[in-house]
Amino acid sequence: MYVYENKIRVRYAETDRMGYVYYGNYAAYFESGRVEALRSLGLSYKVMEEQGIMLPVLSYEVKYFKPAFFDDVLTIRTTVNEIPTGTRITFHYECLNEQNISTTQAKTSHVFVKTSNGRPCPIPQDIIEKLSPFFNKGN
Repeated sequence: MYVYENKIRVRYAETDRMGYVYYGNYAAYFESGRVEALRSLGLSYKVMEEQGIMLPVLSYEVKYFKPAFFDDVLTIRTTVNEIPTGTRITFHYECLNEQNISTTQAKTSHVFVKTSNGRPCPIPQDIIEKLSPFFNKGN
């Protein structure tokens, strides 16, 4: 299993009239977790797109448990639970507040797609190579 954590401070503009983080902003928080998790492996969304591969969202599931508020520092824990196969990869997320309480959990599934024709394509080998060490027996 691969796990990466990054921090986000909630900006005032990301809250609603009740003072809670507006629910739609969590998708952007989880995107930052996904991008930074790949970056920590030495993989870049930008480079992948320059090489002609996109990673659009196939599905997004989310559960909200507790609100987060302006100026909270949230930990976004991004996890890949299994080595991706075929043309898809799934990321799991947990948003933790400063008391280490889970406020939100989510899952996104993505399809690797060639930008030239919009068709699914195999997962790039460098992604499999970078993730594989986290799934070896004994880890």
